[in-house]
Amino acid sequence: MSNIGYLSLLGALALSVYATLALFFGARRRLPELIASGRRATIGIAILNAVAFLALEYLLIVQDFNVEYVARQTSIGQPLFYTITGIWGGQEGSLLFWVLLLSLYTLGVMWVHRDDAPELMPYVLSVMNFVMVFFLVVLNFSAPPFRRLDFVPVDGQGLNPLLQHPAMIMHPPNLYAGFVGFTVPYAFAMAALLSGRTGATWVRLSRRWTLIAWMFLGLGMLLGGWWAYNELGWGGYWAWDPVENASLMPWLIGTAFLHSVMVQEQRGMFKVWNMLLIILAFVLSIFGTFLTRSGVLDSIHAFAVSSIGVYFLVFIAITLLGSFMLLYDRLPLLKSERELDAPLSREAAFLVNNILFLGIWFTVFWGTMYPIISELVTGRRIFVGPPFFNMVAGPLLLVMLALMGIGPLLPWRRTSWTHAKRHVIPPIIFALVLMVVLWLVGVRRWIVVVAYGVVGFATAGHILEFWRGWRAQRARSGSHPVAAFFELIAKNRRRYGGYIVHLGVLLLTIGVIGSKFYEQVVDITLAPGERTHVGEYTVQFLEAEGSRDQIKERVATPLHLWKGERFLGTLVPSLDYYFKVPGGQRETEVAVRSSLFEDFYVVLTGVNRDGSATFKIFINPLVAWVWAGSLLLLFGTWVAMWPDPREERILERLRAREASRRSLLGTSQA
Repeated sequence: MSNIGYLSLLGALALSVYATLALFFGARRRLPELIASGRRATIGIAILNAVAFLALEYLLIVQDFNVEYVARQTSIGQPLFYTITGIWGGQEGSLLFWVLLLSLYTLGVMWVHRDDAPELMPYVLSVMNFVMVFFLVVLNFSAPPFRRLDFVPVDGQGLNPLLQHPAMIMHPPNLYAGFVGFTVPYAFAMAALLSGRTGATWVRLSRRWTLIAWMFLGLGMLLGGWWAYNELGWGGYWAWDPVENASLMPWLIGTAFLHSVMVQEQRGMFKVWNMLLIILAFVLSIFGTFLTRSGVLDSIHAFAVSSIGVYFLVFIAITLLGSFMLLYDRLPLLKSERELDAPLSREAAFLVNNILFLGIWFTVFWGTMYPIISELVTGRRIFVGPPFFNMVAGPLLLVMLALMGIGPLLPWRRTSWTHAKRHVIPPIIFALVLMVVLWLVGVRRWIVVVAYGVVGFATAGHILEFWRGWRAQRARSGSHPVAAFFELIAKNRRRYGGYIVHLGVLLLTIGVIGSKFYEQVVDITLAPGERTHVGEYTVQFLEAEGSRDQIKERVATPLHLWKGERFLGTLVPSLDYYFKVPGGQRETEVAVRSSLFEDFYVVLTGVNRDGSATFKIFINPLVAWVWAGSLLLLFGTWVAMWPDPREERILERLRAREASRRSLLGTSQA
């Protein structure tokens, strides 16, 4: 099986080089036979990558410890579920999973757009195969997954204990699906430049693929935050860790791109801007992998360190240089069709929105890379912590939230002050009333009052937009109120899906503010049977319980929990010791009692010789709102991504226009 996997990867590399060249020169010289050959080679690449992936999966399941990767990722007694998913728990397996995902995306693009833009698609597939060449070079020559050891170990090391958690099983696949997904809009952008067809066609064809990548990346970050909250035992879900930032950066630029392309579609503006944004989003997705896999930055999430960083840096340099040279050469084709008419317009709001997104991105990038820069310049590595990111990015995020509330209220081109005031004043009044109410009920931190005021302003603006649209839809159709609401969304899924995404962000922000500013932390030590009060809660420690299996030893400490007189149940925080890991590894298993308004979060820090146990207890307000807001955001993305009748009609017109153009071209040549 290891030989089959090894030969499959070599064959896939050879085919990917051929497909890249065949599709490129077939498009350049208008040779349909060569293009068809490149398409068939693309299918062959996907088959070979799938064979290699299944071969490694088989070796993991049968636990062939003679294969180095298997010996590192599994062990006797490890649950089968973690053995199967351990394929993306290490470097070589995760890169193999990456090329499999890229193959699936490439096949999907080739199938979905088989009848679209024939002058564009060969270049799209060529660019995607070029990216495939890079990853297959790394897999074949720097990080081979089928490398064998000189001996056969009796047992393996097993999957990293930190990864043996349900959320962490799903976190990497979604994150990789997001990273890999940004290859698609990048390929469409490069194809537009290579073919000279720089209108809005490439934007319309790639928009849904961008949303898919953006959604998967957001889901990956959500699962990563949930894992950190429930596994690491520090009471939080986001620490501005370098690897967290590596996934946030392309997501931020992708968000700016999704907003900016609407201006190009509607007004023929921001063409160069959109090209720059998608180039940056793609490069940042590769850069994120470089950060997590090269070992240049210290992170609790960085599970692999190797020399592949050099390969990634070279590829990033080639991609940036080639993309910018091509963009510079095609600048005459990217002239804006219209000018910005007025500062009070939706186009202007989108422009400011993009500037803010870039400001937040640069803050994250600078804070992430500063330790490396400081070490190169001064010889000392200076670490940048959450206070820097909160202080710099926080105000920018607040301004962006305020703009989120203003943008949907403005029409395209221009608006009058009278129109703007009529739409903006009601949300402002709501925000001011909310701030006064918060002050009266005892909220005295001015930053919290202002932040919730901004959230209230944006929320009120979006609800008013839903209400106006619903009222107009009901007047047109005469439908039942509930039916009219769903008809409104169905007729403009893109617009109202975006509004749902915005409401998800606002809900998430409410949770972030509450959990950041009002977290309570208490350290207690309890003897068996002893009770104590923590805020409004009462906890009673029963006694420590020990257990052992084939991979770990566990000490569990059951706690009874009451709130007032009401018994809430039993929490069981524990400590695990994984003795198969070289040097042993201790891991915390936290216990959380969640409600709509706060979480009671318990970490076992140690069991003492006298039988008592020491706990760190967090009372975290509104954390459930973070998860609820994230899910609403993902739901809104799904709504916006679902085929929109109006968008489908636009694509049909583009296809008809393209068919007519080809027919006229054929007639003139004849």
